[in-house]
Amino acid sequence: MLRDITLGQYYPTDSVLHRLDPRTKLFGTMIYIIGLFLCKSWIEYGIAAAALAVMIILSRVPVSFMFRGLKAIAILLLISVVFNLFLTDGEIWIKIGFLRITYEGLRLAGQMAARLICLVIGASIMTLTTTPNALTDGLERSLGFLKVIRVPVHEIAMMMSIALRFIPILIEETDKIMKAQMARGADFENGGLIEKAKAMVPLLVPLFISAFRRATDLATAMEARCYHGGEGRTKMKPLKYNARDYAAYIIVIAFLVLLILIR
Repeated sequence: MLRDITLGQYYPTDSVLHRLDPRTKLFGTMIYIIGLFLCKSWIEYGIAAAALAVMIILSRVPVSFMFRGLKAIAILLLISVVFNLFLTDGEIWIKIGFLRITYEGLRLAGQMAARLICLVIGASIMTLTTTPNALTDGLERSLGFLKVIRVPVHEIAMMMSIALRFIPILIEETDKIMKAQMARGADFENGGLIEKAKAMVPLLVPLFISAFRRATDLATAMEARCYHGGEGRTKMKPLKYNARDYAAYIIVIAFLVLLILIR
């Protein structure tokens, strides 16, 4: 289950999306998420799903790897569907005892499931096609206007980049610790809620120790390289827009305008 989390991971390959400027991908992801929350009808969700399918094809990331990340939100997806299915008022479709399913609840449950799936995969495409360094540079350049009001943009971008980079590392570390504890007789599957919570202690303690050790090593490495924030820093590979980036901006804006017009 832990290895199924794709958010924060980078998939190295050569594709159109990989070659896009990170600022373009950040803007495109933001517009796509806004578009998802604007969707009200199945036609709009169909357009959003079609746009997502095109992005998956252009990314050249295996579809199985892309959809593997949905396993990590299976519980959240199930809870959202169940709540919308049984707690929405409207015309009753099926009634079993005190439980009832309405046509409106069925529609909302399906649309909520579609929204969550598109949201997770859409965000995963950005991280799968963008290296952490490029993502940091893109965030810093995109939020550069906040420097006028003395917001530490570089430091914020650096923290977000480090957090994304640590996601797959901590997942791998958790998997190793869990397997080591299971080899020593730990049981993470059986028992009630309290027993499972107690069983997590041998997992969380070494995980936190490992995380703090990695953070200390990272801080030491940054200090050894004379890192002192974003003031006066230069880039080895400065970001520069190309024709494909301008084309991507036009396509993304057209996608949002189309959803607004249909709505």
